[in-house]
Amino acid sequence: MTDSEKNEIDENSTPSQSVNVVDMLLSTSDSKILDSESMILETQKRVWASLKKGYQYTGVVNDSDSFLRQNVFSKINMVVLYVDLVGSTQMALELPEEKIAIIISCFAQEMAAVIKQHQGYVLKFVGDAVIAYFDGTDNGLMASDNAIKCAKSMLTVIQKGINPILNQYDYPDLMAKIGLDFGENIVVRYGADVERSQVDLIGPAMNIAAKIQGMAKPNQILVGSDVYERLHPSTKSELKQIEWKNNEWKYRSRLTGEIYKVYEFI
Repeated sequence: MTDSEKNEIDENSTPSQSVNVVDMLLSTSDSKILDSESMILETQKRVWASLKKGYQYTGVVNDSDSFLRQNVFSKINMVVLYVDLVGSTQMALELPEEKIAIIISCFAQEMAAVIKQHQGYVLKFVGDAVIAYFDGTDNGLMASDNAIKCAKSMLTVIQKGINPILNQYDYPDLMAKIGLDFGENIVVRYGADVERSQVDLIGPAMNIAAKIQGMAKPNQILVGSDVYERLHPSTKSELKQIEWKNNEWKYRSRLTGEIYKVYEFI
């Protein structure tokens, strides 16, 4: 962190100084895309405020809830992204409960901010994981590109935004595992109440994205073939197919019946 950045995050700062930015990022209106340096600095401000003074983030689920309710019982092509915090169980054994809660909340909300910036939706928070999706109804290529950029930005935010602040408190670095897949999912509503009944997504892409994420290593992004095939050639050149040596990956393509290909960033 530069001296100027440290000066931004000093004892004279208050949580309210970062509220405008985070509310802008997580509001229901279109959010401004920050450049990488600004994104990192704003992340540092929010995480510092949370650790120091208990700053509370603005929620993000309403965007997804509204979108899903407008498409209940429809099939939607989308990229599904799972991002999971690594090592939270071990941290829970080593840190006070309130600090663990703040760290996990910071992680989840910062991941949500990145998702919002890349035109994605936060489906839900599940413990120390975040599930997101990118609507590919009109343009699956754009949805795939946005999702990949989002995944890469997530690791940048963790490594350059969150971890430097945690290090100041002698907390361990955070790491994440990310998995993506593309496919058709169905919007379901559990109940007759149009406005209040729970809505969710079910479908193969949801399941396979979760399985792919489960195979990832810390700070690794794994991409299903159906996402890979929709990427620009320049992005494809950054990926290589994983060769499973111990038969640990057994899932087959929904189209060909062959072992479903998974790719990792080089």
